[in-house]
Amino acid sequence: MAVTMKDLAKYAGVGVATVSSYFNGGRLRPANREKIERAIRELHFEVNEVARGLRVDHTKTVGVIIPELDNQFCAQIITSMEDELRQYGYATIVCDCRTRPEREREAVDFLRRKRVDGIINMPVDGTGGHLKVFTDTERPVVVIDRELPEIECDQILVDNQSAVRKAIGLLLENGHKDIGLLGGPENVATARERLLGYRGALEEAGLPFRPELTEHTDYTISGSREKMEAFYARVPDMTALLALNYETTAGALMYLNEKGIRIPEQLSFIGFDNRDFAQAARPRLTIVEQPTSEIGLQAARRMLARLSRKEEAFRIIKLQARLLMGGSVRALNE
Repeated sequence: MAVTMKDLAKYAGVGVATVSSYFNGGRLRPANREKIERAIRELHFEVNEVARGLRVDHTKTVGVIIPELDNQFCAQIITSMEDELRQYGYATIVCDCRTRPEREREAVDFLRRKRVDGIINMPVDGTGGHLKVFTDTERPVVVIDRELPEIECDQILVDNQSAVRKAIGLLLENGHKDIGLLGGPENVATARERLLGYRGALEEAGLPFRPELTEHTDYTISGSREKMEAFYARVPDMTALLALNYETTAGALMYLNEKGIRIPEQLSFIGFDNRDFAQAARPRLTIVEQPTSEIGLQAARRMLARLSRKEEAFRIIKLQARLLMGGSVRALNE
């Protein structure tokens, strides 16, 4: 005989309403959730999610589309996001579009056919046109890390200009004027925002913007290592360097270590993200740390709010990065 929800409730020692809340994404006390999940395992209870989804017009799944699954920044956001969604009974389907707009469009179409209840997207296509086929179904979209002014949806962003200004400000305070910037692709909105922060910080300090002190990478470790070699050879007078994401940080550091360029004695260095990597480096790196866990948490919460049919205006939430101090910046003004 098939196990029923009443059987689950009796075995777990909770009410049927509590079991129903579990399956419908309600917020439960952790102890009750553990009891129900243990009962499901031990009684071998199975729910036909496909049939259930067709009946109630939702599948308890959220689609997540990101540019690169092996990107540290993306991975940390997904972990936080999944933890929060799971508390309400939602599973995720993660699609890696390999930073290719055509694959991003395919991912949206795939998730629409899978009848996901909503999509959380770190977009490659800056127009947001790829999401229209999904928003036309009147299901919610939450965008993270990239602003899409053409799409009506909740957006979770980082104040990239402020983050870079903090880092450049620290270098300026320590007497650095010839500050290099190892940035990202010119077609990526966050890379452009960080470049604006760099230029703004220099302008406030009364320093000219020198284009030769900036280099664009493809935001990969290998590409950043290659670019750093040419960059350092071209501008040997730079006294400090800011790398604008984890991959550029790792690639630049790889080149500097290979060439025996000492940090901070020969070159002061500020990186981006990955606290563990920064702590393992010698000397410990000063880094700009983005609030990855908070991005994932806020994205999940905005999605849950939309799925609960709360009627409210779309929100743009802009989070602040912080500067974690290490020993990779030398004072030139002492």
